Amino acid sequence: MTDAEQDGWARRSVLTVVPPARARQLAKVPFVELADGRLQGVVSSGSDIERVYVSSIAAGTHTYHCSTNNNRPCGGLRGAPCKHLHLLATEALVQYGVDRVARYLRAEVTDEVTTGAELLARLDTRHEPTPAAAVFSSFLRHLAYLELPEVGTPVPELCWFPSTVAGR
Repeated sequence: MTDAEQDGWARRSVLTVVPPARARQLAKVPFVELADGRLQGVVSSGSDIERVYVSSIAAGTHTYHCSTNNNRPCGGLRGAPCKHLHLLATEALVQYGVDRVARYLRAEVTDEVTTGAELLARLDTRHEPTPAAAVFSSFLRHLAYLELPEVGTPVPELCWFPSTVAGR
């Protein structure tokens, strides 16, 4: 393969990675994504190190839900988004930036929003239970990649994973 062919192949087989807006703290919110028509993720419990909450906010309708990974509702849902949802939204703003999160949620954010609480205050939210299984399964699937042994050859399970090309 010539250098030109190799260069063309590399350009076609590598995804562009959008860098985080700022570095995130993973201890409180280890997993956040804009997927399946929701801002969703996993938030660590503040009181029990072995408990996590699956939190989500739907795009467009802005319905929210928060429950443990085994579908027990969050005790903080008392007619308004709980602290887990605020933390999730804050970390999404850090990871993706205000414009991208607002665009994904189809929300009109006219002034500078820096926290999840500020973002949620600008949405017309209401509670609607949603199952936690799909989000939690996605989180566990991502965690499994961390347990793969180090190898110098391509790993088929990670062929979709974005990478960078040296010198670009």
